[in-house]
Amino acid sequence: MPKKQFKSESKRLLDLMINSIYTHKEIFLRELISNASDALDKLCYIALTDSDAGMSRSDFAVDIILDKENRVLTLSDNGVGMTRDELENNLGVIAKSGSLQFKEALAESKPAKDGENPADNTPDIIGQFGVGFYSAFMVAQQIQVISRAYGQDDAYLWTSSGSEGYTITKAERSAWGTDVIIKLKDDDENEKYSRFVTEHNIEGLVKKYSDYIRYPIRMEKEIYVPKEDNDNAETPDVNETEKKTELTTLNSMVPIWQRNRNELKEEDYQNFYRDKFYDFEKPLLYTHTDAEGIVSYKALLYIPAKASYDYFTRDYQKGLQLYSSGVMIMERCEDLIPEHFRFVKGVVDSPDLSLNISREMLQHSRELKVIANNIEKKIKNELAKMLSGDRGKYEEFHKTFGIQLKYGVASEFGMKKDLLQDLIMFFSSFSSDNDGRPVTLDEYVTRMKSEQKYIYFATGENISLISKLPQTEALREKGYEILYFTEQVDEFTAQIMRNYKDKEFKSVNDDDLGLENEDEKKDTQEKQEQNKDLLGFIKETLGERINEVKLSPKLKSHPVCLTAAGGTSFEMEKYMKTVQPDSAIRAERLLELNPDHKLFERLKDLYEHDTDRAKKYAEVLYTQAALMSGLAAEDPVGYSETLFELLT
Repeated sequence: MPKKQFKSESKRLLDLMINSIYTHKEIFLRELISNASDALDKLCYIALTDSDAGMSRSDFAVDIILDKENRVLTLSDNGVGMTRDELENNLGVIAKSGSLQFKEALAESKPAKDGENPADNTPDIIGQFGVGFYSAFMVAQQIQVISRAYGQDDAYLWTSSGSEGYTITKAERSAWGTDVIIKLKDDDENEKYSRFVTEHNIEGLVKKYSDYIRYPIRMEKEIYVPKEDNDNAETPDVNETEKKTELTTLNSMVPIWQRNRNELKEEDYQNFYRDKFYDFEKPLLYTHTDAEGIVSYKALLYIPAKASYDYFTRDYQKGLQLYSSGVMIMERCEDLIPEHFRFVKGVVDSPDLSLNISREMLQHSRELKVIANNIEKKIKNELAKMLSGDRGKYEEFHKTFGIQLKYGVASEFGMKKDLLQDLIMFFSSFSSDNDGRPVTLDEYVTRMKSEQKYIYFATGENISLISKLPQTEALREKGYEILYFTEQVDEFTAQIMRNYKDKEFKSVNDDDLGLENEDEKKDTQEKQEQNKDLLGFIKETLGERINEVKLSPKLKSHPVCLTAAGGTSFEMEKYMKTVQPDSAIRAERLLELNPDHKLFERLKDLYEHDTDRAKKYAEVLYTQAALMSGLAAEDPVGYSETLFELLT
């Protein structure tokens, strides 16, 4: 029989689809199983209204047959089948979906009532894009399709070796349904096609992509059983076995997220999490969502108790498993989870997503964006509920993943500030003096004194060092709470937020902490003017290492402190040195002296009578101030020699 040609646009699409749309060749098995599932759905729907069908749902199945010797893989279903014209229309024209036509025809024949969704009148069909079948050409040198349509006596054979065309001839099939027979390509150095006729690999692919198909996916498997004639042996061996084949169902069929929540126990959710995501720990939190609306989907989301071993490395891959009616589309769909919630694991299943589409097309899917936005809100709400309802568990979560939330606030110029700001926590002078537990920004603001203008924070390597900073003395004296920023991202977070509930963030290193009244400010200015020659002398001695020397009202018991002026803090300077060792970014240094300290009186005396020794005092005070601020001594040896000289 003469070979028929694909239409020219179909030829181009076939080549594009084989080489571009699908990332992994193994996807073809998912596509063919989904097509078989659709054929079963169609006949199952017909059987509900046609008593002549003589079949119930339990009769339907997809069988996989492996012929290792001849390198042939066959998928057989007892679904609705195809007529000659349907083979011509569905397989002869690429991207024309018989499943979609079937669904549209049913919707037209049963118009929706007022307020009813037309989709509710039709069965849940997976494949609606119409290119999935041709993915088999990624692995096949030839494909044969033998199909007999329901209610028809004749069967037909469709044969093709690719874009050069196809033939359709009469064939024999004892019952309605379809067989897809794939003659695999020869193995080469880049691909071992023979893996698609090995039991272990096929079983793994079914589990990975099609575990939740509604019908049994069966395959003959070799198993070992006790020998039946063991009793006849003179010395029977109870452990003796023999090999036999057995038709085995490979898929579990009903995913946990499709089941009614009232039927499930907590251990069911925990066991699923451990098995699915290979975690020995039970999850800290899970949520099971069934959403209906513009886009319908089910989601099962988990927050791990601990970060995985690779979580803080570049190798970690975020994303949720994405399914369409129980068939996996993507192992990790990154677009479903924002970066600030990248620790969340789980699955999303939506009948509104087309199975036969590429990852690139998914990224521009309106439905996917709707689901992603809803999931983001859901996670935020669940975390807020944990914070208010189980503080201990939330603190446990925040200890591991709180840094991710803070990066979320700081990234994208604070776009997610409103979403995340109530979830982040910090240690503070209040927590250090009381129960040692971190505080939220809302708790801080609630405790603020009536006259307090700002949310004060101090940065440093750890709580112990921060609590001893000279700059914090005046705030402590007034009873103002101070947030302790111990993580590099903390200060970036505050800078991006700028304020919380109309209260501005202010570093203890700021020039004006808003503590002085007018009389106190006037007194400081007078002392500054009285000692301007000494302060100028110190600035000249220290040179470009500092930008200014001034007297400070914030110091109480300490003689000196070093603060950062301008927009760059010491913590930012240290961070930039870490990520860019050659970075020229340097915080402006402001040396502040306590005019009421006895060391200042000593310095004044030396300035008048012994300027050489006064210079050494200035050097020591500067280095001590730098060390207290967490900065390294610029000249450790010189500092030590100067200190030894002053002590002797």
